[in-house]
Amino acid sequence: MPLSNQVKNQHLLWRAAFGPMAENVNQIGEVSQKELYHILLKTSSKEPNSLNVASNAIDGLIKGMEDLGKMQNLTKEQKQQFRKQSVDDIKNLNLTWLSEMINSEAQLREKMSLFWHGHFACRVINIYFQQQLLDVIRQNALGNFGDLLRGVSKSPAMLAFLNNQQNRKQHPNENFAREVMELFTMGRGNYTENDVKEGARAYTGWGFNLQGEFVDRPFLHDNGTKTFLGKTGNFDGDDAIDIILEQKATAKFITRKIYQYFVNEDIDNERIEFLAEKFYRSNYNLQKLMNDIFLSDWFFEEKNIGTRIKSPVELIVGVRRLIPMELVKPESQLLFQRVLGQVLFYPPNVAGWPGGKNWIDSSALMFRMRLPQILTNADQYTLRPKDDDDVMMGREGADIKPKPNQLQVNVDWDSVIKVFSDTPKEDLLQKVNEFVFQTKSSINPNVLKKYIDNTSREDFIKSTMIELMSTPEYQLC
Repeated sequence: MPLSNQVKNQHLLWRAAFGPMAENVNQIGEVSQKELYHILLKTSSKEPNSLNVASNAIDGLIKGMEDLGKMQNLTKEQKQQFRKQSVDDIKNLNLTWLSEMINSEAQLREKMSLFWHGHFACRVINIYFQQQLLDVIRQNALGNFGDLLRGVSKSPAMLAFLNNQQNRKQHPNENFAREVMELFTMGRGNYTENDVKEGARAYTGWGFNLQGEFVDRPFLHDNGTKTFLGKTGNFDGDDAIDIILEQKATAKFITRKIYQYFVNEDIDNERIEFLAEKFYRSNYNLQKLMNDIFLSDWFFEEKNIGTRIKSPVELIVGVRRLIPMELVKPESQLLFQRVLGQVLFYPPNVAGWPGGKNWIDSSALMFRMRLPQILTNADQYTLRPKDDDDVMMGREGADIKPKPNQLQVNVDWDSVIKVFSDTPKEDLLQKVNEFVFQTKSSINPNVLKKYIDNTSREDFIKSTMIELMSTPEYQLC
């Protein structure tokens, strides 16, 4: 039985965006996949506004001074206060970006930005630097990969995180050079240890000033001849990036990672080779690569639909798009991210979140399946976040029981019920199932009916939606 237009378009919306919204879910089946994708492109074509939440830019300057070892004039209490303020502001940036993912028309851009946020994983407790890095990512998410790579590489956040501020002639620090090749561009096996050493020499002198601006410090740069990835010359950091981009291994590595994230973790090597070659010849045009994926017939093959485990952020955003709601205290979403294992701006390490089946363990799965009930009913819940002292600030391992009024939610059920206004009562169960699931499986109606509220048509729709979204099948897209 061929897949319906509705299923294919919902597949596109879950992969190229964060899932359908209740208000337009009925119109999804009325357009072709090509038309829908061009809508996503058009709504993501405008230049994004910067997400600026820092209470005061001085926070970034102070952290920059701390990195340079020039905070001796501040008291211990002042240093702690500056760090605390930056942590609080990063939480605000988290929630502001999460809201953008839920509500922005630029769904494709924000989805690509979330991908790059994990690819260019960076963890610094500095709101000023984190805002800058996110701005670089969102500005270039669908542009040219070379521009994106250069912008990220020159961001104070990444230079601080990978220790290039300390990379200087005669005392090179290899961390930055290694991670740029291993995790950001080519992957292991495509460079040697000598390339790491020579690359580090090329990046000597790259750093940032107290204003949070990139600076190339010539007096710290190694001007000697270097042999890097088969080329010899007096290379600097920009030269090193140019040489990395000349390597076809870079195009293949990025294409493979994008394919795994947006299409299927089960790699089709012939397809990767074809896409990577076109990506390389386009001079790393990211929009053209995404066009080649999302406009292809093979993207909509059954083997690619309903096979990917939603990340915690995708799950939270997807629930809130399908069931419109207002959280009186949005900060409760920070607790959800912690217990599910993905806190924006706090990747576990420079490799980012591993994804896939790593999202699922016994505690996370149980909470994932309760999330729709918690959000729609303000259900009582106790959280046990993943152990992580930087995120938990000394409270790792402790259960967190939110105060009774911490989760106040106003759900717009009218928008959801309106979706099914033309659906006969006997077809409601199947119709809701089609909207909620991307998998072929469906829940046994006889089992489901035991938990559905039949008091009224509205209660039937509400309870069916919540019960279906509280199943393992809903974890897949």
